[in-house]
Amino acid sequence: MSSMISISDSEFETEVLKATQPVLVYFWASWCGPCRLMTPIMNAAAQTYGDRLKVVKMEVDPNPVTVAQYKVEGVPALRLFKNGELVGSVEGIDSKQKVTSLLETNL
Repeated sequence: MSSMISISDSEFETEVLKATQPVLVYFWASWCGPCRLMTPIMNAAAQTYGDRLKVVKMEVDPNPVTVAQYKVEGVPALRLFKNGELVGSVEGIDSKQKVTSLLETNL
């Protein structure tokens, strides 16, 4: 059983790009209403796929480098990485089914 960890720009390379397993990055903001709806979905994904996937969250405002690099234009946003490569992305609030579909397709 796994849980989400919070990361910053300085940890992104180590925690995401150099990870040995796929990583789902959840971009969020404290002022974002839809993010509050997305957080339980992300926690569920971390628990459901924890044996095959690492789920991390990154607050957008204090981490402008990664946000700009991966063109996060709205929150909540998801970026899925495998072997250091971006393999999937979703912007805006999404259903649990869409998150599950992204993960099932790429894991």
